[in-house]
This record gives sequence, structure tokens and C-alpha cells, in this order.
Amino acid sequence: MNRRHSAAAAITLVCALAVLAAPVQAFATPAPPAPEQPTKPGESGASGPSGASGPSTKKSLEEVRAEIDALYRKAGAATDAYNLAEEQSKKQSGEIVKLAQAIVEGQAKIADLKSRAGAQAREQYRNAGLPPGAQLMLSGDPRLFLDGVSRARQGQQAAKGVLGELNRTQEDLETYTQDASTNWTKLEANRVKQAKAKKKINEQIAAAKKLESQLEKKERARLLELEQQAEYKSQTAWLSSGALKEINREASASGKKAVAFATSQIGKPYEWGAEGPASFDCSGLTSQAWAAAGHPVPRTSQEQWRQLPHIAVKDMRPGDLVIYFGDATHVGMYIGDGAIVHAPRPGRDVTITGAGSMEILGVVRPDE
Repeated sequence: MNRRHSAAAAITLVCALAVLAAPVQAFATPAPPAPEQPTKPGESGASGPSGASGPSTKKSLEEVRAEIDALYRKAGAATDAYNLAEEQSKKQSGEIVKLAQAIVEGQAKIADLKSRAGAQAREQYRNAGLPPGAQLMLSGDPRLFLDGVSRARQGQQAAKGVLGELNRTQEDLETYTQDASTNWTKLEANRVKQAKAKKKINEQIAAAKKLESQLEKKERARLLELEQQAEYKSQTAWLSSGALKEINREASASGKKAVAFATSQIGKPYEWGAEGPASFDCSGLTSQAWAAAGHPVPRTSQEQWRQLPHIAVKDMRPGDLVIYFGDATHVGMYIGDGAIVHAPRPGRDVTITGAGSMEILGVVRPDE
């Protein structure tokens, strides 16, 4: 246990040193600009009761960080909606293809059955409306009579069989057509959902990038430091709470494969909707990792949370998926020693961070 807790302590110490080594800067509220000067990015004029502009104020860097984080959170939620709609569209497209094939096969079968029924009708016509068996039944020869009875019965059964199969095939064809129409309707609805989600994603990311672009270079560097400080604070509080008493549980064989895949993607950029190989979003990384391990999981973090078996945080092992935030819009893979590998957000790369650095909703196990 000493070695295991030493590993956790080492991670915490590294985070602490990174934070302490960062230069501390003060971001005081700047003096209001002169009336003739244009308002700088991030500044807004406050109106008094009379409607006249009051002193201009600038948001603190921490407020900017919180606003950017909220925008990326919203983008993450929209990304989950987009990915789910895309997954459902793929499923419905596949169903439509299968139904189309079934319709073609059904039409060919109906044509064959109609041809067979027509041949039987033409044969009866050529024999004055009597099938061969019926003609033999009129014979004075007892043997021919009995043979005719047998043939007549067989002919009747064959005719009934053809007509029955024709009716069933036509009913199946109608069902296939209705199912195809239903799937087309669902497909179009999901395409609309995708388009709306895509628009929302782009709007949220654009707004976040605009806020970042308005910062000076040293402020952007400090913004990253503030992110790291927030993560370190959350991770330290989580470990101190005793939530993770046993930090080095043994991974399953498939869990080891999933962790190996996920950690091999470290350094690749986040891209919403991406499932590799060059870039990933959060659930794209975890779903592809478990697919590589031979255990396909749902594409989105929300569906992973909804469909996979839930595990107590204290019992999690490497390979388990840690779901974050109340709306299950982020996911990372636990790799042991109190850490996860994840694709954070736009502008960041796949990386390792503390499992408790964000608000944990719960843990799921793909191979339970």
C-alpha cells in the first residue's frame, strides 16, 4: 500500500510543483478608458439609472476562464447530441439498405409466383379447364382413376401453396415498404438534429475562441495556469476525501488493451465528432479504445453512462470509464494511480490528468 499511495502522492506533488512554479500575476480592474478611446475587448460600459455610461469594467481572468469553460461545456453537450444523431442516422441508413434489398427480392419473388400461377392457369385452359389429374379421374381404368385422384389433390395443394405464398410475400412487401418509409422519416429527423447540434457546437466554440483571442499572450499563458490550478485543487480534494482508497486494482485483459490504445493517442488534438485516427473527441477516444479491445461500447458519453454497468468509484480499475458532470457530457478512461486519459476540449490535446479534477457523475465498466 505504501508504494501505491506513493504513486498517488507523486502525481499530486508534480501538479503542485507545476502550480507553485508558475509566476503569479495580479489582474486588477483597469482604470476606465478616456471617453474618446474605443472600448477594449473584454470591457463593457455600465449604465447608471439615468442611462449614462458609467465606469468601464473588465472581467477578471478567473471570470473569463469560467466563461470559456462554460462555453466549452455547452459545446461538449451539443457534441454528444450530434454524435448520437449521427450514430442513429448510420443505423437507420443501414436498415433502409436492408429493407431496399428485401423489397427487391420480394418483388422478384412475386413475379416468379405470378408466373407459376399463370402457367397453372394456362395448363388448365389447354385441357378444357381440367387439370391432368382430373382428366385421369374420368378414365375407366381403376389404376388411372386412383392416380388421377392423387394428382388432382397435389395440383390443388400446389395451387393453394402458390397463392398463399404470393399473398404472404405481398404482405411482407407492404411491411418492408412501410418500415422503409418510417426509417426515412427518422433519418431525416436525425439529420435535422445533427444540423442543429453542429450549429450550436460551432457557435459555442467560436464564442470561446473569441474570448481567448481578446487576451494578451501573457494572459493566455496565465489562463492555462488557472485551468491547471483548478484541476489540481479538485484532484487534491478528491484524493483527500478518501474516495479512492485502493488506487491500483488489477485491470482485466481487455481493460489493459483499452488503456494501451487510449494512452497511445496522447498528444493528438481534440476535434468534436472525431473518432481517430488523427484526432478524437472525449467519447470518440473511449469508444475506439474499447472497440480495439474487442468490446464495442456506445458512441457517446451519455449513452455509455446509460447503457453500461455502473461501478462504485472505490472499486474502479484501469479501463473503466469515468463519466463527468450532471449531464454526462464528458468521459475519460481510468488508467490507475488516480489518473485518467481523456480528450479535454477544443484547443487541447489528448492528455493525462487527475480522475478527480472534474465533477464525477459515476463510473461504468465496459467488460463487466
